[in-house]
Amino acid sequence: QVQLVESGGGLVQPGGSLRLSCVASGSTLSIDTLDWYRQAPGKQRDLVARISGGTTYYADSVKGRFTISRDNAKNTLYLQMISLKPEDTAVYYCNYLDRIQIGLWGQGTQVTVSS
Repeated sequence: QVQLVESGGGLVQPGGSLRLSCVASGSTLSIDTLDWYRQAPGKQRDLVARISGGTTYYADSVKGRFTISRDNAKNTLYLQMISLKPEDTAVYYCNYLDRIQIGLWGQGTQVTVSS
């Protein structure tokens, strides 16, 4: 199992930007599809963005504001977030299917959007 560690969260004002990083303990070359999820207090964990091969997917709520990318040379997944809104406040997690299927999640990184 490749382990994942998220970072880059913080407190930002509405309209601000953040870039989240997800560093893998091993090579990400063998992982075709990588995801970013988020979980707000009292809510379920939802898929935010996915990168699979050369294809990306975004939840409607973040489309046009978030960009997912990966750098296999650095074994790192990114989530660039702009025009942040208070409703983007959540803990953000990266993951992939093999780990999700057995219920493995990292600690995530907290994003708080507030004035």
